[in-house]
Amino acid sequence: MPLSLEDFFRLRNSLPVLDVRSEGEYAQGHIAGAINLPILNNEERVIVGTTYKRKGPQEAIYEGFRLVGPRLKEIVQQAEKIAAGQEVLVHCWRGGMRSNNFCQFIGMAKVKSQALKGGYKAYRQLAADYFKKPLQLTLIGGCTGSGKSEVLRELAKQGEQILDLEALANHKGSAFGSLMQSPQPTTEQFHNDLFEKLFQLDLSKRIWIEDESITIGKVFLPPDFWATMKASPLVQMDVPKEIRIQRLVNEYGPADKMEFLAAMDKIVKRLGGQHYKAAKEKWLEGDIATTIDILLTYYDKYYLGSIANKKERVKFALPWNGTDSSRYAEMLRRETEKQL
Repeated sequence: MPLSLEDFFRLRNSLPVLDVRSEGEYAQGHIAGAINLPILNNEERVIVGTTYKRKGPQEAIYEGFRLVGPRLKEIVQQAEKIAAGQEVLVHCWRGGMRSNNFCQFIGMAKVKSQALKGGYKAYRQLAADYFKKPLQLTLIGGCTGSGKSEVLRELAKQGEQILDLEALANHKGSAFGSLMQSPQPTTEQFHNDLFEKLFQLDLSKRIWIEDESITIGKVFLPPDFWATMKASPLVQMDVPKEIRIQRLVNEYGPADKMEFLAAMDKIVKRLGGQHYKAAKEKWLEGDIATTIDILLTYYDKYYLGSIANKKERVKFALPWNGTDSSRYAEMLRRETEKQL
């Protein structure tokens, strides 16, 4: 009997999950914790697909068997190793031929398995439906360098529910957001990872989140989730510019000089030629504070313009001197309870 999504989520905590799609499909997006063990690799999948179009489904099936045959022993042995005496959960794209054949193959080697009904497609649909749910979001806003991510993490330590979008995206949101970060996931994988975090939360309670644009680096927020963000209340961190400059010096000071300049090239038109030239000179001289000060000319103007368009959603602004983020997070919680 095919495995329901409900049972899949329950069992995956204790049993291995095998994704038998091609490595290319897996790289584009996969279920958290799933191990990729393709029954057809990238090249073989193309061959089978071409055969299907030219000669029909029966010939495509025969071609698939021909291609898998020489690797079948290796595939089964890998499955045995991963199973380690346990049952395994298996899925392909739609819960069809690939996962069913895989389960039959490993079953002949006495490896027990269950195939996910609807496959990865059903998982993706559940994620899409989740992003449509009513969410009790509270957005944290503030000019660049305010320390929003730090305060968000402090809120989590204090038992609050949070979603750290920038951590999931491996990007800090600005033109410099990829510096000293791991490569970004695909948008599809970002959505999967966001869903997994959301799935763990109590949707009837408040969820704290940073105020972001629809893109974080190269990834896009789910449209329905983004629509909810745009309709949610926003609380503002009010941090003096000199404090934000020092925070950004500490954050980006260790960055590679040339990589930082390459990132700065992305905003040369918006920054203006004169400001760009001055910032570049100061950066190459090692005067990081002045460089950041010049860059904030652009970023502050951009943010203040953006927040002006959201003024009806801004519930309050809470000043912070940049020290004791734990105490500030507690103040933010209390003020939010009063006003929201």
